[in-house]
Amino acid sequence: MSMIKTIVSLVLLCFCFVTKSKDQKIYKHVDNKGIIHYSSKKPVGKSYKLLNIRCPECSAWRNRINWNTTPLIDNKFGTEISIAARTHGVDEHLLRAVIHAESAYKHKAVSSAGAQGLMQLMPLTQKTYQVTDPFDPQQNINGGAAYLKHLINIYSTPDVFLAAYNSGETAVEKYGKTVPPFPETKEYVRRVKILMNRYKKHTFTNRMGSSTTLAAE
Repeated sequence: MSMIKTIVSLVLLCFCFVTKSKDQKIYKHVDNKGIIHYSSKKPVGKSYKLLNIRCPECSAWRNRINWNTTPLIDNKFGTEISIAARTHGVDEHLLRAVIHAESAYKHKAVSSAGAQGLMQLMPLTQKTYQVTDPFDPQQNINGGAAYLKHLINIYSTPDVFLAAYNSGETAVEKYGKTVPPFPETKEYVRRVKILMNRYKKHTFTNRMGSSTTLAAE
């Protein structure tokens, strides 16, 4: 079953690279033998489900947003973020920035590579940090915060631990514990750092209507 999931993820990723658009329309069809088929072309004379696949790997998606000016998101999952930050000793602004960069706070987000939820956790990461439902905000944020803390403890600089979160520890180790020379990873590190600095300066409005600025660590 895990092999099938891996193949599906690779197929969807290939669609993403081939079409080079910001989001991909993939048609899912189950034949009379129960076998699932994916295609970039609409099946003729068959029932199907249309999937919209987010494609952060595609240049069109990466380049369409100005991360210095895009609106910050300050009214979602604040409690879950604060609890996870305190539990794992991770900067709350960092968690907010990673969630924003990974999923734009869409808790049901699924990437073309199979990452899921707010912090886009891969299945192995979910298993490691006991995330049984990756679409549950509390579980996902807690698992993502725990994984970030693990990476922070291994790699000393934000650039490197963010690169590891994006491309994996294997890639970072391969390039001597530095940021791998992947355009997507370099862009990801830049994106999160911009968002983190902006969240540090951002004024949040609490439920009582008053405003406060989260203290930067």
